[in-house]
Amino acid sequence: MLGEKLAICEARVCANVATDPTRHFEIDPAALIAAHRAARAGGPAVIGYYHSHPQGASSPSATDIAMAARDGRIWAIIGAKGLRFWLDAPHGFEALSLDGKAG
Repeated sequence: MLGEKLAICEARVCANVATDPTRHFEIDPAALIAAHRAARAGGPAVIGYYHSHPQGASSPSATDIAMAARDGRIWAIIGAKGLRFWLDAPHGFEALSLDGKAG
């Protein structure tokens, strides 16, 4: 997801290159590098990532929690019952409302 601070202006589709994409996600490194290069050239910043849990909850899974960078970026998770946004905060994930506020 691209934008500024907690304001998303674009969500780009990227390939999931994880060894087992049904259980994990790994953004194609080439796509991620290209997005960061575009940001350095004046484009919108990489402010977060999105993925789905088709049969599960729209909350971070145990794998998501273990793999999180704690870098302050937004994670959008699409679950069986909808979409939720999370802040990957230094102490763990915090739920965000659609207006970007914690809660």
